Amino acid sequence: MPVKINLNNRIFRALSNSPNGEVSDSTLFYYKQSDDLITAEYKGGEIVMGTIVGKIVNNNHLEFEYRHTNVNGEIRTGVCRSYPEIVDSGKVILKEYWQWTCADCSKGESTLIEL
Repeated sequence: MPVKINLNNRIFRALSNSPNGEVSDSTLFYYKQSDDLITAEYKGGEIVMGTIVGKIVNNNHLEFEYRHTNVNGEIRTGVCRSYPEIVDSGKVILKEYWQWTCADCSKGESTLIEL
C-alpha cells in the first residue's frame, strides 16, 4: 500500500526539466493540501506567477492543471501527472509528466525536490 503523502506547506524547486519547459531551479513551488485537494503557487526564474489546482488520485499520484504568466507576458497553461517519492533524507521528490495545453501542446518531464 502506498504511503499517504501530505504536501501541505511543503516547498519545492526543480532539479530538472525538459528543454520546452519554463520552470528552472530558480522557480519555487509552495504547496497546500486539504484531504485529496492540492493547490500551489509558483514563481521565480522565467515564471512571474503561477497556480496549480488538482487532486491526489488513488493515493499514489497527483493530477493537476497549471497556469502561469512568464517574463514575456504570456499566459501558459498545461496539465500534469506527478508521482511523489520519499527519499532517504525524508524529503519528497515529485516526478512529473506534463503537457502544455497552449502553443505547441508539447510534452515534457520535470523532477522537483522538497527544500
